[in-house]
Amino acid sequence: MIRSEGVRIRLPASTANLGPGFDTLGMALSLYAWIEMKVSEQTKFHFYGDEMKDIPEDKSNLVYQVAQMVFDEAGVQIPEIEISMYSEIPLTRGLGSSASAIVGGMAAANALIGSPLSNDKLFDMAAGLEKHPDNVGASLFGGIITAIWDGTHADYIRIEPHEELEVLVVIPEFQLSTSAAREVLPEQISREDAVYNISRSSLLVAALSNGRFDLLGPSMSDRLHQPYRASLVPGMSMILRDAYNYGALGIALSGAGPTLLALVDRRSQQKQELETYLLHTMNEHGIQATVRWLEPSKDGVVIYSDVQSEPFIDMIKGEIKA
Repeated sequence: MIRSEGVRIRLPASTANLGPGFDTLGMALSLYAWIEMKVSEQTKFHFYGDEMKDIPEDKSNLVYQVAQMVFDEAGVQIPEIEISMYSEIPLTRGLGSSASAIVGGMAAANALIGSPLSNDKLFDMAAGLEKHPDNVGASLFGGIITAIWDGTHADYIRIEPHEELEVLVVIPEFQLSTSAAREVLPEQISREDAVYNISRSSLLVAALSNGRFDLLGPSMSDRLHQPYRASLVPGMSMILRDAYNYGALGIALSGAGPTLLALVDRRSQQKQELETYLLHTMNEHGIQATVRWLEPSKDGVVIYSDVQSEPFIDMIKGEIKA
């Protein structure tokens, strides 16, 4: 049944890989996007927030496109919809902005027509578009996701983040597309490097599952992608090597970058020291950057039960202030 009043959802940003888990590990982060979707006589878009600049406002828009995929899969025809969106997630910075648009558009469209598709079906569809399941899985389900993708279907396990785990991201003020970051990767790797990453990603999943903060550092090193992408992010090699001396439990390139992500014990006495080190190192290499303290988001997609109590943008402003 189509919800005539429309729907509103919220979903988190995400980080992928966490070092060695290339295209298989993801974690939801406490930066959010909100979407409102309604049936309309004419397709309209209302975008809010600095991160929404230059987003297409026609039917080439990704949120519109994936909504139509859901309608087609469910056998429903709704060619004209009204989409409102506010996002805190920086574009092309390695924080899952495209994944959030895909998951958000699919989840909102599915809720609009009474949720005929399961979350597992939406996961398969989203992974099919992204070609890997890590970011979309984290945004859809929240928490930490370890997943496999066979080209048609994704299987996953969700890990509950440890209560004392905190995340510090340093976000350079330049964009880096995933396609550009993938172009620098080699076509083949050695057996030694494959074993290196398999062992560390296995240990990382176990460490995250069991709250073994002492093992996050050694398990987050990588030989598949970070050494090759280091040339794209000035200062990255130094940070990956030395951030542990300033309080990071583990450090990694966030997705394809250029954002770098540190896992931190929230009880640490070195949090300010780590923040200063990351900014100083970026500045030393001529890169302007900002830092943000985030939480692993335990919630994935949240569907609001009441969409008529207040205007869309007023609701969001209230949540941000809260």
